[in-house]
Parts: sequence; C-alpha cells; structure tokens
Amino acid sequence: MTSGESRVVPFGDKFALKYIGGRGFGAKLLFDQLSNIKDPLGPENILVVAPGPLTGLYLPGGAKTHFVSMAPLTGIYGDSNMGGNFGTELRQAGYDALVIAGLAERLSYLWIDEEEVAVVPAPDLAGKECLEAERMVKEKLQSEEVRVASIGPAGENLVRFATINTDWSRNAGRCGMGAVLGSKNLKAIAVRGGKDLPVADVAGLRLLTERSMKELSSHALFEFWQQQGLMSVVDYVNSAGIFPTRNYAENVFEQAEQIDGFRMEKEYKIGDTACFGCPMSCGNICLVKNGKYKGTIAEGPEYETACMLGSNLGVGDFAAILRGNQLCDDLGIDTISSGNLIGVMIEAVESGLLKPSDVDGMKLQWGDDGQINVLLEKIAHREGIGDLLAGGTRAVLARWPQLTPLVVHVKGMEQSAYDSRSTISMALAYGTCDIGAHHNRAWTVGKELEAGGSWKAEDRVDLVIYHQTIRPLFDMLGVCRLPWIELGFDESRYAEYYSVVTGVPHTLDELLERSRAIWDLTRLISAARGVGRKDDYPPPRMLERAVEKGPYVGRVVERSEYDEMLDLYYQKRGWREDGVPPAGRARSFKDSLG
Repeated sequence: MTSGESRVVPFGDKFALKYIGGRGFGAKLLFDQLSNIKDPLGPENILVVAPGPLTGLYLPGGAKTHFVSMAPLTGIYGDSNMGGNFGTELRQAGYDALVIAGLAERLSYLWIDEEEVAVVPAPDLAGKECLEAERMVKEKLQSEEVRVASIGPAGENLVRFATINTDWSRNAGRCGMGAVLGSKNLKAIAVRGGKDLPVADVAGLRLLTERSMKELSSHALFEFWQQQGLMSVVDYVNSAGIFPTRNYAENVFEQAEQIDGFRMEKEYKIGDTACFGCPMSCGNICLVKNGKYKGTIAEGPEYETACMLGSNLGVGDFAAILRGNQLCDDLGIDTISSGNLIGVMIEAVESGLLKPSDVDGMKLQWGDDGQINVLLEKIAHREGIGDLLAGGTRAVLARWPQLTPLVVHVKGMEQSAYDSRSTISMALAYGTCDIGAHHNRAWTVGKELEAGGSWKAEDRVDLVIYHQTIRPLFDMLGVCRLPWIELGFDESRYAEYYSVVTGVPHTLDELLERSRAIWDLTRLISAARGVGRKDDYPPPRMLERAVEKGPYVGRVVERSEYDEMLDLYYQKRGWREDGVPPAGRARSFKDSLG
C-alpha cells in the first residue's frame, strides 16, 4: 500500500498440500512475517485474504474466504471469515491468497482485475457506510460484476472490533480485521475475474456434488433450515438454559419467543439469500413494516446477533434487534463484541459500579434499545464513551479494573453467545480457542448436554480437540461448516472433495493432521506475544458468579475440574505444561513456498 507496487508469487505442490489454503495459507504467511510486526495497527502488519481450494466450486457451502492478521482486538493471532461471492471472484481473478502490507498515502481502494492490480486513491469514500462504499466503488468501475469487500466508519476510525463487509451483509466479523484495513488507509478491495478454477477431476466433482445435494435436500430439517437459518438456534439454546441474558447473569430469556425464528418468519421475513452456489440459503432478508423502526431492512439477524443485541441486553423486540443489526452492518462493527461491551456498561451503571456521568450522562438500562443504538453509533465514530469502548475489553478494564467481574472474555476477545457454566467442555473450548472466546472453533454444548453429565474429563477434552481440528479444516478448505453442523453432512466427504479437486488422494485423517499442525502454528504465533497457560481460562463470571435463572441455577465452572481438563488438553496436544508447543514445532514451519 505504501508504494502501490504488487508482485505475484507462485507456490508449489509442497506448500499447497501442507497448508491446504484459507486459514492454513494465512497462518503460514503471517508466521513468516511475525518478527517484522510490532503493532497490529502498524504498517508492517499484513492482512492475508485467502479463499480455499474448494471455494467457488460446485459443492455445498463452498464460498468462504479467510482474513488473517495480527488482531487489533487481542494483539495476538487473529482471523475471521466471510461467505458471499468475494472469495470466488478472487480465485477467478487467478489468486489463492492476497497479502496486503504498508500504508497508503491517502484513503484508497485496491482494484484487482486479473493481471491488473492498482491502488486507487478515493478520498470521497471517507466516512461512507459499508453498503454505500460498495455501491460507489462499483459505480467508479462501471461494473456490477465486481465484488467488493469494504469497511465502514468503524474501520476507518480503527475500532478494534471493526468488520469487513461484502454482498450487503456478509461480514468478517471478529478480531478487528476491518481496523487492519483502516490502518492501511484501505477502504475497500474490489475484484473482477473470469478464469476457470482448477479441478483435476471435473466429472468426479459433479457426481460427488449431485450425491451431496441429494443427501442434504432429503434431510428432515432441510426446508426448516432454509426457512429460519441460524435463527432456529434461539429456541434450542433458550430451552436448554444456555441463552446469555442480561450480561450472562441469567441463561433463560423470558421474551425469547418475541425474538426467535418463528417470530421472524411470521412478521418480518421477506426473502432468502445464499452464498455462492450453496443450496442451504440460510440468509434471511427481514423488513420492519410498522412502528418506530419502520423501513429497517437487513439480511439477518443471525443467532449471535439476536442474542448479543437481544437477550444479553434485555431487548425483546425483534424490530429493535434488526435495527441494531442494520446499524452494525452499515457502520462495520462486530455485533458480538458490541453487545457484550454494552451489556457490561448497562450492568455497571445499574449496579452502581459506574455513574451516568461515566457514560456521557446516559441512563443505561436493560431493554432500552434507543440508548443501545446510540452507543453503537458512538462506538463506530469514537465519540464520548464510544471512544473507550472502541478499544474493546482491554481498554475498558485498563480504565475501570473494578469491572473485571462483569466482563466476559478470553484473551481480550469478548465471548460469543453460549453460556459455558452448564457445559464445562464449552468453557474449555472458549479458554483454549486460539483467537479468544469464540464458538466457531468448537461448539461442544450440544453433545455434552445430550450426554447428560455422564462424560468423563477425557471425553470432554477429546471432543474439544476434535472440534478444534475439523472446524478449522473447513476454514482451510474454504467451505462453510453449517451443512456438517445442522444437517449431519459426513465430514469424510470433504476429503473426497479435496481429492477430486487436487488429483491427489487424501483421507480425512490426513487432512485432520494438517489442521492439527496449523493449530500448533497459530499457538506459536500467539506464544511469541506471551500467550500461555495463564490466558487459557474462562472469565471470572464463569468461575465465580453462579447462574441466577434457568435450569442451571447455582452452576459455575469449577476451577479444579477445569485445571484437570486443561492439563489433559496440553498432554493430548503434545504441548508443554505452560501451554506452549515444543521448540521443534516452530522449526517444522520454516520451509519455503515450495
């Protein structure tokens, strides 16, 4: 970005087969530059944009693109992924990874038109919201075929949980990847491509996909999934008693039926959306038809947003949640981190730990959606109390350490929307997650709840490690995990896909072994920034404050039980007792691009 120069670096079979793509490519490329990176928001940090070898192909869920960088939110390894069409277009332009470094002199967008790569100054994009920026870039390029990934005001203002947005409301939402773009004066990335994607066995791919599509469409829940998508999760987690409510004080929300998938279908849903080539069509287009938010339209909300801007803040109005969803999409901020931090502020004011004067005179209270939306705007524009909240959990605790018992985070990452006091495997999943307290690496609550307390510590640890291996493998391949999670899609099928696409036969176990190696690599990146055992624990709220409402009243994560599981976790991963992989693991990643 500093010089405006670009170069193409080919990679060989050795590199491709070892790191697979997506998260694997990103982790390796970041690892190679680690010694040069001092500040996640400095020009020396890189942002790797990498789809996978299955992205853009004729198969279910093959539309994911991974963004990898040193994370502004946590200061350690970070990544986030998005669906939509952007990754497909990048591959059709001829690229399996894009590495961005430096700092543009003026606000610009990056234009990739196959062999043409240019940094284009665009000061008129300053302050534009994500959707408007996407529209303006397409107008500048006079093409609706262009795919654009953009940031909003939050990314420009270096909010540490700023997002990258594409296709209206598909977001790379966690870790602050939008702030990395903002720190480089890069408002958007625009891509156009028309190349065929490489497939070794086209006939084999077609047959495999036709069989897969038939299996998915015949599943008993397939049509229900298309109707509600991830909003179908609301009823499940509320009835299971793991639905974060009022800043995780409670696990059941009395107004859950007002914000669930059935309410969405009945009163708000007007259409479906899907990522490239995916039959699941899990995106919901919703419109508010009446009331103070009349005219609000957004793709969403998904479950995490419905919880973190809904039950976690005491909001039982679907229209209000949809308005918050729209604001976050437009402004370019993460709904999970935003809802988490706002919940802390509300509880802090209501409990007397903070005064209204500490929060710009706002009389914050549960369920006040008007004040919540004001805070979202303040965060994105870094105004008043929003300037502090824009720094994330660590900034809040540096200012007000007395709020430590209220803040639910791991490694500086605000926790996503599943309470872990009822399922200690989920506490371990959050605690050991390489980017912080995020569910996308391991969602173990369902299996543990089904077991009904019959599991031993080793059963739980094995489940966490398996999830932390198979789910990141999806990120390496460039596919969505939802067919596997929601419709029981056989994970061995992905090894078959990889084999027919590359022409190199692979078993699932072989691919899982490479995913385990990348988990070691991301841990090594963060260990170089001081991460170790001390950082792998649930927050005090999970360890010390008992659940106040729901089927798990009185439950906490027992520290002694957790320590036993953490010891076992390190042993099974072959790490030292301090939670760091042995030195020999680092040497194994020092090969070239091959």
